[in-house]
Amino acid sequence: MSGPPTGKSGFAATLRRLPSAQKSAQGAPAYSRFVNRRAGGVLAAAAYQLGLTPNAVTAVSAAFTFAGIAGIALVEPSVTSGLLVCAALVLGYALDAADGQLARLRGGGSASGEWLDHIVDAAKISALHLAVLLAWYRFFELPESYLLVPLGFQVVAVVLFFGMTLNDQLRRVKGVPRAASGTPSTIRSVLVVPTDYGVLCLAFLVLGFRDIFTVVYCLLFLANTAFLVAALRKWFLDMARLDTAGRTAEGTDNG
Repeated sequence: MSGPPTGKSGFAATLRRLPSAQKSAQGAPAYSRFVNRRAGGVLAAAAYQLGLTPNAVTAVSAAFTFAGIAGIALVEPSVTSGLLVCAALVLGYALDAADGQLARLRGGGSASGEWLDHIVDAAKISALHLAVLLAWYRFFELPESYLLVPLGFQVVAVVLFFGMTLNDQLRRVKGVPRAASGTPSTIRSVLVVPTDYGVLCLAFLVLGFRDIFTVVYCLLFLANTAFLVAALRKWFLDMARLDTAGRTAEGTDNG
């Protein structure tokens, strides 16, 4: 098999192929849909030209992400550290969008690649809020009760991630793929933007302004908690409908 096209024309041709390598934007928050996915597409095209594998891109994504997380926990907050942390997290997130697009450009993903991607996602979601907890404990002069916020945010973020992943897996088991038809709602994408991991990454721009960061982080926690409460009810009803559809199909087959 010949390698990927090289040179400027090859990169342009790869960019033109990107729409066919995109997942559905259904339900995606605004930053992930309009900014991160496009940035990831450019990075995927560049990685394709360089002959990188999706797993290599995942590894680079993890390196940037965990460097940013380490910076939160270990470096005293300042304007400079906030900019560097934000840049590392944003680039890590863009590369996280690139690995899947690269896999589809190369003809399809693998079970091991999907596993690695999800493991890195689970680790970063857990570690990020623990890093905020350490930063608040070490560098912020806050009442001790505030330390419950990053702990609560970690629980909310992990349950959201696990819930969305489990929903997709159960749909696959039931043979019901995630709906991809129709035009994704721009209004919904904007309304759920506080739940966007990319927006959380951007929040670290103000890490050096401790009072502002504290307020922004707490507001994001409240918004994510409210979204989770509403989402859990909807997801349970969705799974109940899958059960009903499965029993109906089984009854039809038996009949």
